[in-house]
Amino acid sequence: MESLQLTNEMIMVLAILGYTVLLFVTEVIPVDVAATLILVMLGLTGLVPQDQLFNGFASNAVLSIIAVMILGAGLDRTGVMNAVANFIMKIGGRTEKTVIPVVSTTVGAISGFMQNVGATALFLPVVSKISAQAKLPLSRLLMPMGFCAILGGTVTMVGSSPLILLNDLLETSNRSLPPGVPTLQSFDLFSTTPIGLALLLTGVLYFLIIGRFLLPKPVADKAQVSNRSASYFSETYGISRKIIEMVVTKDSPLVGMMIEEIEFDPQNPHIVAMDSEDQAMLSPPRSKFIWAGAVIAVLGSQEQVRHFWEKYDLRVLPKLKYFKREFNPTISGTSEAVIVPNSRYLGKKLADFHFRQEYAVTILAISRNNKLYQGEEMYQMELKMGDTFIMHGRWSDQIGLNNSGNVALVGDLPNEQQRPHKIPFALFFLALSLTLVVYTDLRLSLALLTGAVGMIIFGVINVDEAYRSVSWKTVFLLACLIPLGVAMEQTGTAAWIAQNTISMLGEVNQIIYQLTVALLATVFSLVMSNVGATVLLVPLAINIALETGGNPALYALIVALSTSNAFLLPTHQVSALILGPGGYSVTDFLKVGFGMTLLFIVVMLSTVNWLF
Repeated sequence: MESLQLTNEMIMVLAILGYTVLLFVTEVIPVDVAATLILVMLGLTGLVPQDQLFNGFASNAVLSIIAVMILGAGLDRTGVMNAVANFIMKIGGRTEKTVIPVVSTTVGAISGFMQNVGATALFLPVVSKISAQAKLPLSRLLMPMGFCAILGGTVTMVGSSPLILLNDLLETSNRSLPPGVPTLQSFDLFSTTPIGLALLLTGVLYFLIIGRFLLPKPVADKAQVSNRSASYFSETYGISRKIIEMVVTKDSPLVGMMIEEIEFDPQNPHIVAMDSEDQAMLSPPRSKFIWAGAVIAVLGSQEQVRHFWEKYDLRVLPKLKYFKREFNPTISGTSEAVIVPNSRYLGKKLADFHFRQEYAVTILAISRNNKLYQGEEMYQMELKMGDTFIMHGRWSDQIGLNNSGNVALVGDLPNEQQRPHKIPFALFFLALSLTLVVYTDLRLSLALLTGAVGMIIFGVINVDEAYRSVSWKTVFLLACLIPLGVAMEQTGTAAWIAQNTISMLGEVNQIIYQLTVALLATVFSLVMSNVGATVLLVPLAINIALETGGNPALYALIVALSTSNAFLLPTHQVSALILGPGGYSVTDFLKVGFGMTLLFIVVMLSTVNWLF
């Protein structure tokens, strides 16, 4: 093929490409905002015609992802996962050797038909329940579950965003193919199933044979407190669950103060109940004033409590009297909840929300990367996915917060099936969508939306819940980046990069070119979103294949699969989700993820070449 010369258009695309990678790696601004900025730049520079600039929002890939998210939320709302948890415990036994493969295989299989991060969020409470009943440390179960959820996303073409996006990218590439080159054929729903199953099996065997020896060992007796007992919160977070009742005297400096003024100081205990002016309440609002004669219940360490009553001249009651029933362990207690994707708390401050008024729960602390935040620092920090709330309140109220879809409870709490009578409808419409995908020529988006709309019409999930279930950040990220792939194709930038890459590698075997593409996708997915990595690298991979005589569709598939090879760092959404509840460090991911990364590349390239 004739050597390409660098043009002004190519230089502009390369500049925008470099700027995109910089924004994604540094996250100076949110990735969805960064993607929108790139879209605007492509339009203003004329690199993408204005009549094509917003095609991404109506693309097959974007609508398919929206439908998959709604289908997954529908399954969640029916309580199907409770039945799954009971099934796992029935056949999985109570040892790591039996629980890990059953949990990991189940999560992996479910991830093949819904977003893997959604499957992980659904399974967090399930695995916590199994951990408590089998007396297995949560840190020994969550990483195998999370890794296999990522691997399971490769089982079908709807299991991960890159695979959903792939067919659209192939269609775009077809418009720029040189004369005489056959049109690239799209992949069917189960085209990647043999590859995904091989990867999933590899993941399960890895943790059974090697990985379990690399997983972090619980400190002291932490293995025995995975059911979130009092000692668990004391050992893990230094948070005492001892509750003391006190009476506010008329001379107390507390009189006339608001609760929030007290809780800004991390040295003070938390006021978790108050009986004032004949009104008793758990988790009283932070804006509530404290008056003389009020009875307050505080939760904190012995030192915090002693300092508190001495500083504010309070009368300590010898035992629980006013709130004895409310603080019965069967009614209320302390638990953890991790922020999930698409949570309305993401990017906001804790101070912006009123958990006590809205859900009647008290946030005691926030854990991020094994660091605890309390007091004013906790209220002013910007919340991120994977942040863990340590909270106190009635179990029923905590379940209400969990059901909002903004967090996932971690721990063996009493749970409730929201709409168990809708399970048959949920399963029917999921099966209908998959049947339409496999046996008809309908576009993937239309087939999946059929099931999603069916779930809404038949009350499996209501419209508001459907809107909340969609990760609009992912939607905007995907829709705004698609034009960047178009610009790379139409300006010849991808072909120019491919020629220079081949020139550096020289004349080598096809497997070396494929390995180079796989490693590039792996590295990109560690520092930026897998959607962004796919959009940037698929055009490049296709052009490398065209230059070297390889199969362009196969190279594109290698990119879409390799962007799931994100085990070395907790940068993947699934890893971020399990980081806090599992008590993992970056070192744990490096130690366990290194072997998984190598195995992924070997198995993926072997099965792709065998299959295609």
